Amino acid sequence: MDLTHMFNTGYEVIFTAFAGILTAQFIKCLVFLIIKRKLDVRLFTTTGGMPSSHSAGVMGLSTAVGLIKGFSSIEFAIAIGYACIVMYDAAGVRRAAGKQAACLNRIIMDVYKQDLVEAGGKLKELLGHTPMQVLVGAAYGVFFAFFVHFCLPNYIG
Repeated sequence: MDLTHMFNTGYEVIFTAFAGILTAQFIKCLVFLIIKRKLDVRLFTTTGGMPSSHSAGVMGLSTAVGLIKGFSSIEFAIAIGYACIVMYDAAGVRRAAGKQAACLNRIIMDVYKQDLVEAGGKLKELLGHTPMQVLVGAAYGVFFAFFVHFCLPNYIG
């Protein structure tokens, strides 16, 4: 099956974004396995951690748009603006919400004497990313977009 017609189109952009997210999530599981020496497949479906899959996805999408339409195009400007908002949110707003959740969980454990079920359950604390996690995710997204655009057609065609 010849898939070369998919390159230099919107299909390449969509593939780059979603495959970048999935592979970044896989890398997140590998990093955890290497550092903690145990496998936690739940990390594949969670937010937070190294690298940021949100950043990888939006920077992969933006880079793919730039490679196809040009880095001076309106489409690239829109994509990179979107990417900046998502990455700022990942490192700023969502990270702050995670810190607040951790604080609330400690308060709830003190008030309800360790009975979090009575309080409605533990709040999710790992929501956002550190700036380094966002930076590494963004760099991975750029690298992945270049790989998809320049290398993958040689393997598929």
